[in-house]
Amino acid sequence: MAEADESEFSLMSLEDELTCSICLSTFDCPVTIPCGHNFCQNCLLATWKDSYSCPQCRTLFATRPELKKNTVLSTVVETFRVRTGKTEGAAASKPEKKKKDVVRCDTCMEAEAAQTCLTCMASFCEEHLRPHRENPIFRLHQLTSPVGDLMERICTEHHKLMELFCSQHQRPICSLCLQQVHKGCTFTTPDEQRSKKELDLKEKLVFLDGKLSKNESVICQMRIMQNKLKESAIHRKSALSAGYQQMRDMMSREEGEALKAIDKEVETGDAKIRGLISKFSENVDNIGKAKEEILCLLGQSQTLAFLQTSFNLPQAVSFDPYAPRITLDSKKVVQVEAFALTFKNYLIELLKQPVEARIPKLIAEPNISPVNPRLPRSHSPGPQAKPAPKKKTQKAAKNPSLTTENNPGNKKLGKSIENLLEFGVKEKPRGRPAAAENKEVTETTDIPSEISSAEKRSDLMKYGTVLNFDQRTAHKRIELSENYTKASVSDEHTNYPDCPERFAVCSQVLASKGFSAGRHYWEVRLSSNNFIGIGLAYGSIDRKGPTSRLGRNSKSWCVEWFNVKLSAWHSSSEVVLVNPNPKRVGVLLDCEEGKITFYNVADRAYPFHSFSFQITEAIYPAFWIFSSGSHITLCKLQ
Repeated sequence: MAEADESEFSLMSLEDELTCSICLSTFDCPVTIPCGHNFCQNCLLATWKDSYSCPQCRTLFATRPELKKNTVLSTVVETFRVRTGKTEGAAASKPEKKKKDVVRCDTCMEAEAAQTCLTCMASFCEEHLRPHRENPIFRLHQLTSPVGDLMERICTEHHKLMELFCSQHQRPICSLCLQQVHKGCTFTTPDEQRSKKELDLKEKLVFLDGKLSKNESVICQMRIMQNKLKESAIHRKSALSAGYQQMRDMMSREEGEALKAIDKEVETGDAKIRGLISKFSENVDNIGKAKEEILCLLGQSQTLAFLQTSFNLPQAVSFDPYAPRITLDSKKVVQVEAFALTFKNYLIELLKQPVEARIPKLIAEPNISPVNPRLPRSHSPGPQAKPAPKKKTQKAAKNPSLTTENNPGNKKLGKSIENLLEFGVKEKPRGRPAAAENKEVTETTDIPSEISSAEKRSDLMKYGTVLNFDQRTAHKRIELSENYTKASVSDEHTNYPDCPERFAVCSQVLASKGFSAGRHYWEVRLSSNNFIGIGLAYGSIDRKGPTSRLGRNSKSWCVEWFNVKLSAWHSSSEVVLVNPNPKRVGVLLDCEEGKITFYNVADRAYPFHSFSFQITEAIYPAFWIFSSGSHITLCKLQ
């Protein structure tokens, strides 16, 4: 009963905290404003007319704060109302029980007790309490409010008043208990323990209020974050849709241009065919008329006039009809088809990669547009070589001998471009397998474990050698300069004399020095990382056929940047490598071990690939360059 009374008393003590400072009643739909104070929603809205401020602390808000119901405070208010309602109902329905609980004087047994003496263990009315008030003998007796059942405060074991509280065992005890069973335990008075309990509960209540406030603040922040997340998703989806739409528009324009190129070619061929059909039809008419005249003359063969008649065949009979070879295989159409197919294969390979691997792959490629890194500038040799014909067309207007029709050398250039287009589109091994061409054991491997870490450049420089390009081997598109240490490529042919050592199909060149023993190291500086190959080749490599390209036969090895992809090639077998995008490449040839190692040269030399093979003849440094304007330089090692 005492605990229930204390609980009701604690709940009643919260009434001031649960009262709205505007209407002075318990909260009805309480809301919290940014300054932390709570009010009834209707009361607060009634005070907000011209300005928005807190009725309690007068904090002024620039805009109307967002009001949200304080659900925790609402629950506490509801509990308070229920508990106080039950207490009042119980008091109203049981008035007789209160009368029965009235403590009577233990002396007269009739009057209501005024106080209880805990020393005498008896309750007294005002009349019988007079000795305790007036006689000094009772001065030390402990008086308190009337206690209904004093036996609850009597120790059942020692029959003494439990005037102490054991803190260790959490129970009231008497003085004899403290000397015996609870000897050595810490103790306090019941009033001190009660004050301590109330203080602890109030602290916990404050702690819970703080936790509730923090949780509500975090929930509010998360809702704001949720709204921002949705807004961000809308913006990003809109940007992505716009980007993909731009790409679709660009591809649609490219498709339209490609289709127009084919349509234009069809129109040109169709116009030529129509002209020839018209000419041949006219010839047919002339021949028919001549035939009719002959038949008419033959009908008059018995007359004298027939003997004097002469007849000449029309000029049309002297022209032999022919069906011209008209196709769509013009240079522009071939380049458009090659670009479309190569670009499609590029996208297929790129989209096979996981999303997180696509961006590093695109960023690592040098020919990516800085405005939109997702769209490569070029993907095949066709578009790379596209600006060159414009220059040639301007020069052809002044010098007709530069056109393809009037220059046999340019016809060879066209074949060279077609061969490169074929390599770029198909990228398939040609001819017989390596085992059928060469019985030697040749293997292409990744970086061996012994060279997997960077090496000091000074250790490699010990094997440095001086190289020059061999002009006798240079393709006519390659121009040599700077004392034969720089090789550039263009669409115009250099006037080199014909010789059996010269490459005729692929724009390649060999070094003038070959090796068959020892270790040798050289470095090459690149102008770009696309359409360039660096490697080695035997002197017996083919110079004229389509298999003369580095790595497409059993007599050459190379690393090649093609369509911004780095690959290792040998015997038409390709191994795709991670592209370090080097500006300077070092090559170490170890003839004794039969090994070629390629390095990305920076502060140190970082190996990125090696070949293992058996040297059967002198081997020469070899180079392939295609992209117009590109060049490679043999570095002077110091």
